[in-house]
Amino acid sequence: MTRDPRYDILFEPVKIGPVTARNRFYQVPHCNGMGRTFPSSMAAMRGVKAEGGWAVVSTEQIDIHPTSDITGATEGRMWSDQDVPYLARMCDAVHEHDSLALIELTHNGKFASNSYSREVPIFPSHMPVVGNNPVQARAMDKADIRDYRRWHLEAVKRSKQAGFDIVCCYAAHNLSLAGQFMLPRYNQRTDEYGGSLENRVRLFREIMEDAKEAVGDTMGVVARFAVDELRGAEGMEWEKEGREIIEMLAELPDLWDVNVAEWHNDSVTSRFAEEGFQEPFIAFVKSVTTKPVVAVGRYTTPDRMVSLIKNGVMDMIGAARPSIADPFLPKKIEEGRIEDIRECIGCNICVGWDALMAPMRCTQNPTKGEEWRKGWHPERIPEKTADESVLIIGAGPAGLEAARAAGERGYNVTLAEADEELGGRVAREARLPGLSAWGRVRDYRVYQIQQMANVEVFPASRLTAEQVLEFGADHIAIATGSHWRKDGYGRIHQFPIPGLSDAQVLTPDDVMAGVVPAGPVIVYDDDHYYMGGIVAEKLRGDGLDVTLVTSDPVVSSWTSINLEQHRIQAHVLGLGIEVLANHKLHRVAGQAVELACVFSERVTTLEAASIVMVTSRLPDAALFDELDADQARLKEAGSPSLRRIGDCYGPATIAAAVYEGHRFARELGTEPEDIPYKRELTELADEFALP
Repeated sequence: MTRDPRYDILFEPVKIGPVTARNRFYQVPHCNGMGRTFPSSMAAMRGVKAEGGWAVVSTEQIDIHPTSDITGATEGRMWSDQDVPYLARMCDAVHEHDSLALIELTHNGKFASNSYSREVPIFPSHMPVVGNNPVQARAMDKADIRDYRRWHLEAVKRSKQAGFDIVCCYAAHNLSLAGQFMLPRYNQRTDEYGGSLENRVRLFREIMEDAKEAVGDTMGVVARFAVDELRGAEGMEWEKEGREIIEMLAELPDLWDVNVAEWHNDSVTSRFAEEGFQEPFIAFVKSVTTKPVVAVGRYTTPDRMVSLIKNGVMDMIGAARPSIADPFLPKKIEEGRIEDIRECIGCNICVGWDALMAPMRCTQNPTKGEEWRKGWHPERIPEKTADESVLIIGAGPAGLEAARAAGERGYNVTLAEADEELGGRVAREARLPGLSAWGRVRDYRVYQIQQMANVEVFPASRLTAEQVLEFGADHIAIATGSHWRKDGYGRIHQFPIPGLSDAQVLTPDDVMAGVVPAGPVIVYDDDHYYMGGIVAEKLRGDGLDVTLVTSDPVVSSWTSINLEQHRIQAHVLGLGIEVLANHKLHRVAGQAVELACVFSERVTTLEAASIVMVTSRLPDAALFDELDADQARLKEAGSPSLRRIGDCYGPATIAAAVYEGHRFARELGTEPEDIPYKRELTELADEFALP
């Protein structure tokens, strides 16, 4: 296929100072849970993006000194020459595909409690560090400022030594010392680095000037700057100081990378922000500088990208999450395959796993994080090992991905689904408030399967064990999903709740099926992900009086690590939903529901006509159990391999289900080892193997 000429503009080169990007696709810096801890995985992941057509491929934030130590986050470091080799590996991986490698250098200021280095944190003014650590940052004196400039300059020089083409001076997300100097609420200084805007910007100007002088015509120098904090008058506003700062420094950097702060505002989930929501904040930038501009907006459609370029909003399309969901997004546009793009759903699972200090994962892209350790490529998969057939039962996220990937390998695949509709839990959850983008998980896979002559799909086909065995497949995957429990068993309850059996109890499955319970209703959340809050929202939208009860201190507490907890809490409260935190179900007596404080055991009684239990799920594994229990019949049927995948195996996230479906397809015809991936430590240990 050939590229649609409408998209030619996206493949024009862009000069970034002395270097040239081969097209307009720019993977902005993003964390990944790999960094210095899993450097081989990090380098391979970035290399795949370059292969996929991203002309600029950036690191995550790279700390420049032990006073900027954010242990245990798995970010990068450029403290000394010892850090050069592993970052050079990333440069090599990016250069192999003719892309430019960018390094984002930062000092985290009061965001660094220095748990490993044990250095006293530094900041423009005396102030406690972020979080509840009993640590305070000290105000920097003039010697500290000179040291900071020196550390940054040395990191720039090491970046050049490592092979980077572009260095990014970071003043975004409120995570950078240079950016923190600009904010009056942080900067209470009375010297030449405090007070007036020009003084507060001085340090950012100086580190850029230092960098440009050091690299000359060998590297581009980029300014990454948040023009607005979405705090109103108490913070940076794009119409005031945000604009003034860009006007003051307009021609100094070789490119402006602009966004909003803080990170939870820059990377809002699709539940709370549409694609391109930052455009009103950053649209002015090109009018005050002649330098190229890049910005992000979870862009996945080429028509929108072209419009942004032609309308003078930006010169390059920035992306973090879309480049994770589909590293080959640029190449698919270039090759005229836009229907094959795996569009980001904006769920922020990628952010969550980075916060867990583990290699990132992605709901749409099951190969993310597995590029090195498992050798999984997002666009290539080994051909089948034999002329064998595969029967997959259940067309939810696991079954759809298993069918797609096995079909791509060349197996003859039959996919049977009990319902008329494909998609399983994805189809049901995408109808909940704010989750329509999640339907892309289903849509991408259904479209891919429809293009494969070797994959047959049979909706409304509930199979019995006898029918499965009669089918005669060589490989059988059971992907029949799971269901929410009604008995309250979950994280805090592992025992019967008195009176519950006599109450009107529903689950999210009932709500998604259209059942509207009697009100007032209690939504009891012992799951702590998105479902409790979103079920409460759905029922409130149905006109019910709703009380959300949770055993945790806040609503949907797990979502604090994927950047949306505060928005969920505010949204729930704004809808008029009552929230009772730190309470567990104690007893039910008719419509009187007794709730006990998780700390004091003091009982509170609420009236409720019904209770929606959001606690835990049970696998729907009856079909697997029946097949697995009769090995004699399996033997008579030719001893097909039998495997559970997705929520039928272990209920978890949609991302986990997609991964398990992909893993099933990848492992067909193989004998996986107990540890089916490479580890960084074992690679190093080979040099010191025992005799």
